[in-house]
Amino acid sequence: MTEIDKRFDLEERTSKFGGNVVKLCRRVKQDTINKSIINQLVRSSTSIGANYCEANGASSKKDFRNKIHICQKEARETKHWLRMISESAPEIKKEARELWQECHEFTLIFGKITATLNNKKKKV
Repeated sequence: MTEIDKRFDLEERTSKFGGNVVKLCRRVKQDTINKSIINQLVRSSTSIGANYCEANGASSKKDFRNKIHICQKEARETKHWLRMISESAPEIKKEARELWQECHEFTLIFGKITATLNNKKKKV
């Protein structure tokens, strides 16, 4: 699979994203504040890929739409936690910003999928 193919393979891309967030979080010193933020960040970022895998195996269009909507919500939440971790651990701010940008693209992608599905639903 070429680099361009991987860029459009959302299952691979969301999985890699979750892994990159985990790697980033391993580098952050765990103190009272960071521990909670890291926990939330890892949960929401890895949930994006997990829910996308679930969407691909959905039992119905309604189930697919619901899982994609969850992907979008988890991506939004992840953006929030990336901002928080960059404030509490400024040494990783650059990497957190790059991950935030990738996550922002996920919110746009999943938002477009959701909107398209909702438009098709209205037409039927």
